[in-house]
Amino acid sequence: MTPETVGDLAERLGAAGYLTDDALATALFLAVRMRQPILLEGEPGVGKTQAAKSLAAAMDTPLIRLQCYEGLSSSDALYEWNYPRQLLGIRLAESRGESLAEADLFADDYLLARPLLAAITHPGPRPAVLLIDEVDRADDEFEAFLLELLAESAVTIPELGTRRAVVPPVVVLTSNRTRELHDALKRRCLYHWIAHPEVAQVAAIIRLRVPGVADWLADRVARAVGRMRGFGLYKPPGVAEAISWASALQVLGVAALDGPAVERTLSAVLKYEEDRAVAVERLAEVVGE
Repeated sequence: MTPETVGDLAERLGAAGYLTDDALATALFLAVRMRQPILLEGEPGVGKTQAAKSLAAAMDTPLIRLQCYEGLSSSDALYEWNYPRQLLGIRLAESRGESLAEADLFADDYLLARPLLAAITHPGPRPAVLLIDEVDRADDEFEAFLLELLAESAVTIPELGTRRAVVPPVVVLTSNRTRELHDALKRRCLYHWIAHPEVAQVAAIIRLRVPGVADWLADRVARAVGRMRGFGLYKPPGVAEAISWASALQVLGVAALDGPAVERTLSAVLKYEEDRAVAVERLAEVVGE
């Protein structure tokens, strides 16, 4: 269901388990109502991917996700031909003494839709949410390939021609900014930078995402993660790590977030040995002593 106001969307996102500020809710609302792609940038772990997932849940519509990676090709993202079925069709035709034209083999019956084509051909009535995740990991060539989709909600299949969306998808691109994206892509998108939330909001997110977590634990984890972010770590923890850490501490049934509890569970929040060593060395600061 299409949100009527920014507040309506923020409320629905909250019901879907995603707390947002007014700026992000406004950016997502404009993307939905203007039918314009939106690029979400920010450090890993701040909730970019989850924003798209929660937007799909808030609109009660399918999420179609394309995970980008180095070497991703247009065929991987768009479509491929069902070669085994084509071969079977040829053999069946030969057994009947018939011949198949090229157009018979390269038809919709033999087409396997990948995420981009699936989003374009989604029948509605609500638009699908197309998540193009970590687009900065893809190559320049793939980024250029996306321009037609972003500008016209259309894709071209050489054997079949151009397919245009009847119900254009809501397109959400995410980037960790491992490289700069080209201006041509950015011009086609709305833009929002998702920063690390304040400690109070991190605690609220933990309470929402970790059922049954104690208020004191959510608060202590949020503050500890905030302190560690000031340690100059190779990979500072984000919201996702705070949620994971709170879940681990809850499973262990810790009664206090003291030094031993922190040291036992650092693997849930820090993913590099060098960062863990820094946190252990500054353990008193982590626990706030």
